Amino acid sequence: MENRPPQQETPRRPPNPPRKPSGSSGPPTPPWLWLIVLGMLAVIFYQVVPRPDQEVPYHPWFVDQVEKGNVKSVTMSGTEVRGELLHEAEFSPPSGATTKVRKFYTYVPSEEMIQDVVKRIGDKNGKVTAAPPNQAGGLAWVMLILPMIFVFGIVWLMMRRARDQFDGGILGSFVKSPAKRHDKSKQRTTFEEVAGLENAKAELQEIVEFLKTPEKFQRLGGRIPKGVLLVGPPGSGKTLLARAVAGEAGVPFYSISGSEFIQMFVGVGASRVRDMFKTAKDNSPCILFIDEIDAVGRVRGAGLGGGHDEREQTLNQILTEMDGFSPSESVIVLAATNRPDVLDPALLRPGRFDRHVTVDRPTKRGRLEILKVHTRNVPLAADVDLERISRSTIGMSGADLANLVNEAALLATRENKSAVDSRDLDAALDKVVLGAKREDIITAFDKRVTAYHEAGHALVGWKTAKSDPVHKVTIIPRGRALGVTQYLPEEDRFNYNRSQILAKLDSIMGGRAAERLAYDELSVGAAEDLKQATRLARLMVTQWGMSDRVGPVFFRASEEHPFLGREMSELRDHSEHTAQVIDEEVARILRESDERAYRLLEKHRDDLERIAEALIER
Repeated sequence: MENRPPQQETPRRPPNPPRKPSGSSGPPTPPWLWLIVLGMLAVIFYQVVPRPDQEVPYHPWFVDQVEKGNVKSVTMSGTEVRGELLHEAEFSPPSGATTKVRKFYTYVPSEEMIQDVVKRIGDKNGKVTAAPPNQAGGLAWVMLILPMIFVFGIVWLMMRRARDQFDGGILGSFVKSPAKRHDKSKQRTTFEEVAGLENAKAELQEIVEFLKTPEKFQRLGGRIPKGVLLVGPPGSGKTLLARAVAGEAGVPFYSISGSEFIQMFVGVGASRVRDMFKTAKDNSPCILFIDEIDAVGRVRGAGLGGGHDEREQTLNQILTEMDGFSPSESVIVLAATNRPDVLDPALLRPGRFDRHVTVDRPTKRGRLEILKVHTRNVPLAADVDLERISRSTIGMSGADLANLVNEAALLATRENKSAVDSRDLDAALDKVVLGAKREDIITAFDKRVTAYHEAGHALVGWKTAKSDPVHKVTIIPRGRALGVTQYLPEEDRFNYNRSQILAKLDSIMGGRAAERLAYDELSVGAAEDLKQATRLARLMVTQWGMSDRVGPVFFRASEEHPFLGREMSELRDHSEHTAQVIDEEVARILRESDERAYRLLEKHRDDLERIAEALIER
């Protein structure tokens, strides 16, 4: 493997543009902007700067000029008079030298004299103009013009910054892809740190080798897939596998989340897709990783905006970019989702996401390897048996196991222990699976009813041959339950037969049957049991073909569409008569299971009493 200097994770950016000279500060200012600014300043100057008019007294100079007929025109604004003489006239102010006046302004002492002034000027053939009393002055013009200058300045700054996208322009920051580039570093994740996913690692290792030595696969005409889709439940390790690919690959690795494409502006998502693929092509061979691709890859035609939906435009651009790759471009798109059922079919066809890698929950051996990875830096006591813990964690994902180890370490730290022992792991498992302890104060009667209920579950599970072994029974309130009976299968199972499902139903109905046997009464504590049992019985009748009356038929119930809503839901594919038959069969299965559990507990009544008393005592 080629050694490269370690680099830190940095955001993906295009190459830095050449630096500008120190005296330059961006593109030159457009001439039209300067013309607008100068014009506005001229208007403000004209309105604000006082005119060179001479103030004169109303009497006797002004009256004398009116009587002589030397007033050419005046403008009346309230009690203010501004005017112009036909001929310059001398005026001697109280303090100062005599001056010649052509334009003047004065004030009429009272409104009663205004009519007299107008009449005298009219008699001498002078022109009189009336202006509004509250004519806008210079300050009003300033208040009007300054906001306009401010708005024009903001628009100009936005246009100026948008010209240079590489300097982080306002528009450029939206259309550029936010994908992050990951290079090999000392803190990188490798395939050695990914445990329990051997098949998925083998698939991805082949892609890493192709990017390193493509001629090895092209020698016989082989073609590597353009897209790889990681499919699995939440917490199964899809993103961890992607980080491992980034650590193993000697090529650039870009990662982005599906939700980062969508913005409030129309067309931004498609622009980001184009920018991301352009960068990938410029740096090929490389890997693109899109996490949670279902955020943009859902079936088209289901959005509120129809074909113009922003999400659909983004998906269309992704489809176009992937389909436009030529065989010489070694760009592989890696995507992850836990909802493959909602993805658009065009996204999954050959030529786009050719290969689907299933990342399932780990097996017993995989859970053991995952526990070893997460306990590397956790001091363990001598009594810790990780193999026993792996047997007790059936159905847990890698994230669940990491949380289990972390909870055990926190419990040990809380008790000031030097190492995590077996009791800490067991307590952490109870907390993760069953919930945290609740310090509820319940009455003695409620405690006894709960004891009988859980004893009924446990006893039916012990006495039924095909039932899973009972692992733990407790009436300590945890989570939302007052008591819990935990079953532990002997091995990982992916297939259950009819007798095993009926045995599970008997164990579920055992709690309700125990209450009926002990008190000849029923309580609300069996609600969750009935919900789980009804679901199993309905699956037996409608999907698994385990009812002789209904027969080997698969029926789809009315289900709400995952993204079209209740109005566009798929209707059930059977008649009302068939629905009635299904309901009758479900009720029959549950009644028979309840009766079997009751008869079994009635036969072993003494054992039921001893278990209940032990639970109350301990």
